[in-house]
Amino acid sequence: MTVEIFISRHGQNEDNLDGILNGHRDRPLTSLGREQAKQLGEGIKNSGFQFDAVYSSPLSRAFETAEIAAKAAGLPDPQTMDLLIERDFGVMTGKRTDQVIELCSPNILETSTVTYFLNPEGAETFPELVGRGHAVLHEIRARHLGGKVLLVCHGDIGKMIYAAATDKDWKSVLMEFHFGNGELIDVSGIGEAHKLKLEQFNH
Repeated sequence: MTVEIFISRHGQNEDNLDGILNGHRDRPLTSLGREQAKQLGEGIKNSGFQFDAVYSSPLSRAFETAEIAAKAAGLPDPQTMDLLIERDFGVMTGKRTDQVIELCSPNILETSTVTYFLNPEGAETFPELVGRGHAVLHEIRARHLGGKVLLVCHGDIGKMIYAAATDKDWKSVLMEFHFGNGELIDVSGIGEAHKLKLEQFNH
């Protein structure tokens, strides 16, 4: 029996609202972010999923999301896991999202929703994040031989956990889908993964 792993991105926080690259910055959720976290929990409850454990990045935007969602869904209290912290953005920490092209070209990857910087000074690279994603999966599988586990984390590290779980190339994963605030992805690690729309839960 293999543990089923799901990941969710935190709700909107103040940096998201202001168009700021947060990385390890730790500004709180907005009122919309708290509502997204509540909707995540209600969606999980309506889906009939029962998670045996909830782990969160230590950053407050993720941990508060995990707390709100867990309470709404009747799940265990979240535990922090340092491996789930967002990518270190290096010198881009605190910069505006609209500065990425100006400051990081040509080492960028543009999608329809996000322009990713690849290797500015001091930043974790995506291959490094894939390695951290494998470490997350190894740790969860060592702790849980079966059941379901929810990981509440962030956009970049969340996508690279997906890449690690599915053995997909990190560039293709960045291009494949947008990982929005409060969304849920099944990364059970059986060769395929998919994003679960909250609308599915509320029919």
